[in-house]
Amino acid sequence: MTHESTAVGLASAYSNATTASGDWWRDAVIYQVYVRSFADSDGDGIGDLRGVRSRLPHLARLGVDAVWLTPFYVSPQADGGYDVADYRAVDPLFGDLADADELVRAAHELGLRVIVDVVPNHTSEQHPWFRAALAGEPGARERYLFRRGRGADGSLPPNDWESIFGGPAWTRVADGEWYLHLFAPEQPDLDWTHPEVTAEFDSVLRFWLDLGVDGFRIDVAHGMVKADGLPDIGRGAQATLIGAEPLPFFDQDGVHEIHRSWRRLLDSYEGARIGVAEAWAPSSERLALYVRPDELHQAFNFRFLNCPWDPAAMRTVIDESLSATTAVGAPTTWVLSNHDVVRHVTRYGGGPRGLARARAAAMLMLSLPGSAYLYQGEELGLPEVSDLPPDSRQDPAFRRGRRRQIPVPAGTPAPGIIAPRDAEPPARPQADPGPQAHAGSGPEARVGCGPQAGGGPVPDPLTAPEAEGQDGLRDGCRVPIPWAGAEPPYGFGPAGSWLPQPPEWAGLSVAAQTGDPHSTLELYRAALELRRAMPGLGAPGAGPSPDPRGMRWLPSPHGVLLFTRPGFACTLNTRPEPVELPAPGRPVLSSAPVETDGRTVRLPPDSCTWWAF
Repeated sequence: MTHESTAVGLASAYSNATTASGDWWRDAVIYQVYVRSFADSDGDGIGDLRGVRSRLPHLARLGVDAVWLTPFYVSPQADGGYDVADYRAVDPLFGDLADADELVRAAHELGLRVIVDVVPNHTSEQHPWFRAALAGEPGARERYLFRRGRGADGSLPPNDWESIFGGPAWTRVADGEWYLHLFAPEQPDLDWTHPEVTAEFDSVLRFWLDLGVDGFRIDVAHGMVKADGLPDIGRGAQATLIGAEPLPFFDQDGVHEIHRSWRRLLDSYEGARIGVAEAWAPSSERLALYVRPDELHQAFNFRFLNCPWDPAAMRTVIDESLSATTAVGAPTTWVLSNHDVVRHVTRYGGGPRGLARARAAAMLMLSLPGSAYLYQGEELGLPEVSDLPPDSRQDPAFRRGRRRQIPVPAGTPAPGIIAPRDAEPPARPQADPGPQAHAGSGPEARVGCGPQAGGGPVPDPLTAPEAEGQDGLRDGCRVPIPWAGAEPPYGFGPAGSWLPQPPEWAGLSVAAQTGDPHSTLELYRAALELRRAMPGLGAPGAGPSPDPRGMRWLPSPHGVLLFTRPGFACTLNTRPEPVELPAPGRPVLSSAPVETDGRTVRLPPDSCTWWAF
């Protein structure tokens, strides 16, 4: 017999009871909404909070547990909202505070929890604190990392640190001092040793918790504390070291006291309010420190995202990830794509093979113990858009180049910074936005888009090419997703979209895929339905098993992964040809049609199959 990839009522034979997983976040499936690219309610070509609210039924039908919203706060949008000027207000581009409140209420009515971004490593250059610092207000610069430069006249940066977006991580202001920005010059880093910084973010978290949000995704959670003395690193191309080697500006031990204080704050609220660390660390063991019982609830597992299509590498990452988090009593998280990386359909080779592997990888991810994150549009099998015209790109790293000094008029509190050569200051996006900088600020942004050059002596900050950071091509994963219709904007909104959508996306829309049992959308819906229904899926440690994670690897042919959980088995064939093996049970879901006679099974190439026994 041939078992089709999906089938109507697939999970009907199972109980509707979910896995006994304790707190909801331990086995939650959380869906990332990149707000400006999800749904546009007012026709300006940019997604907004009302648009998100209108599409929440899609997420409820998909079967996710929570939605994570990228920043929607007041911002000049130099970095896609990760440059925050007011942490307690909604930018008019996305709506207002009432829209945020109504979105949270609507999500809760549908059984969806809401996680919002918080950006504590840096503010916008337009934040009142930074404007005060540049205006010379006494004590204002102590909230940031201002330093005098090196050399007889202080004309060299204070150290050799590089920005993740390329070039030096320091900008000189009109009076000769320098300030640190690990990302864009428009994003000055805060000094977390200052008590006003700690108090301010406690207040910000309470503001949104009081509004009803269920938790926070913490941007650059590993970066808020820098090594004493801000020591040199001694080499260039530093973006390539993130997550691989110790760095004096990332993963310092001092960040953990901040996260402990935030855990106490979260625990003071009713219900399970969670903190999720966007953190990079040189090892799984270092990453696990962020999710110790008195710290945050989850940390993104970027090692899994970076893993190649290789069964040995996958098994190693899975084992090491589970071992590290199990040691501290925390769940592991799994993620394949986000707003800072090339979509995994394309990373896995693109075309039919890339899509087949992406479907299989999604099923593998959803069968592992712990929590999974989905990036908007992956349930549609969207590929990376790699041919965007240059004048539509808005990633700040795309427009880096040789930098020039911008003079500061006397008496003007606006910051005197240096900006990319031949790039205009970012304008507020309108219905037809021009080129402006925008990107997520997390270091996962470098995945798949590494540095172009590096090393050598400290460069002249006013003339050095910015070529040591990201390649600036992350807009391709942020193209607004298609909902319905035969041509752009495919139901995204009443008018166009801020990034152009490909003409071939009509067949990938939500409307086009709904009801098609072979579509990627219906595969995701079926997988999430089964994940809720089958007792052996979801949280680690469910059911009797010699392994406390509830998972056991079994012998399998070369190129195949086979593991069991209580009452459940998963097979992944990474080979480009079919593989035969004894059937581990009864097939309940497969990413491609499976041939089985009940005793043996012929696994299709680049496929994943779930089994019940």
